[in-house]
Amino acid sequence: MLKNINPILNADVLYALRAMGHGDDLIITDTNFPSDSVARETVLGEVLRIESSAAEVVRAVLSLYPLDTFVDDALARMEVVGEPNKLLPVMEEVQAEVLAAGGTTMIGIERFAFYERSKKAYAVIQTGERRFYGCFAFRKGVVPPDAN
Repeated sequence: MLKNINPILNADVLYALRAMGHGDDLIITDTNFPSDSVARETVLGEVLRIESSAAEVVRAVLSLYPLDTFVDDALARMEVVGEPNKLLPVMEEVQAEVLAAGGTTMIGIERFAFYERSKKAYAVIQTGERRFYGCFAFRKGVVPPDAN
């Protein structure tokens, strides 16, 4: 155990979060997302797993992970097919965690466009989330220098 690090963040996830640079995408998905096949095309090349809900994983990740503030699409969710503006409970829960961490409102991305963005990501974390459309993209920001 480590102090001040959420215990659901395993060593593989911590390595990936630390290795990522500004502008790299992290994809956090539900159990139904084709995480393994998509992750093979990412920079990391393998799927990471955390068996918790999407909101719990997002809370843990955002406790360490700075969000990009230079682009409009730093926070995204997979849109519901045929209902792109619909927000499901899993999306609302994740949005609440994002706002609590100082982020902004997520944009929607069409399902197949989300798959393509995911393939270009640094890493994919598959969660234990069983509700549909629990798939999100987070673009990494920067950690500023310490104040003098």
